[in-house]
Amino acid sequence: MTHHVHPFAHRLGILRDWQSRWFARGNDYQAYLKTDILIRKHLEKALRDMYVGGIDLERQGTRLKILIKTSRPGLIIGRSGEGITKIKKNLDALIAAKKLVGADALKLEVEEIRSPEANAAIVAIMAREGIEKRFPFRRVLKQTAEKVMANRDVQGMRIHLSGRLGGADMARREAIKRGRIPLQTFRADIDYAHDEAHIPQGQIGIRVWIYRGEVFDKDKK
Repeated sequence: MTHHVHPFAHRLGILRDWQSRWFARGNDYQAYLKTDILIRKHLEKALRDMYVGGIDLERQGTRLKILIKTSRPGLIIGRSGEGITKIKKNLDALIAAKKLVGADALKLEVEEIRSPEANAAIVAIMAREGIEKRFPFRRVLKQTAEKVMANRDVQGMRIHLSGRLGGADMARREAIKRGRIPLQTFRADIDYAHDEAHIPQGQIGIRVWIYRGEVFDKDKK
């Protein structure tokens, strides 16, 4: 039997770094982990339509730094920083209501993603928007694949849709693939993301793999 491994976790410590970076002392591990999970869920829900490609958390003592990666930073920051202030205020309220540990001093930073078509999370959002706007799913697959492969950094991609596609009574899967996806090669820089589109017939699952070439030591330096 083959085992499916998350492409991100498969390359931790080789090409990828952890999305939560901190060390716990004593019995703080569970409390810190709960804090990270609830904050990440809150941000993913609040920033669902703002093309967020990743959320990293870094902790020093009880100071928590949150790095939001997006292709449209203006949507999150807002005019004169109003958006980021509102997000921080909501996070402070969440921490107080849930009595979360390890986030006494919050610091929010927004980082722009220069090449959104090479980021699997943003590509999944593009596909999700097309499905929720009731475009034909095959057109969404083809247009998304063409946009991604037009990027110079991308050497291969694959996208899967699963659910009641086209309003059918029986759920099924449709996929499209372009280029190469060497999942078992450790030095292959493969980005992966999954998302869900909500339509009247139910949920449509979206999975995206993007291959951005091989990374060697000289490239990492």
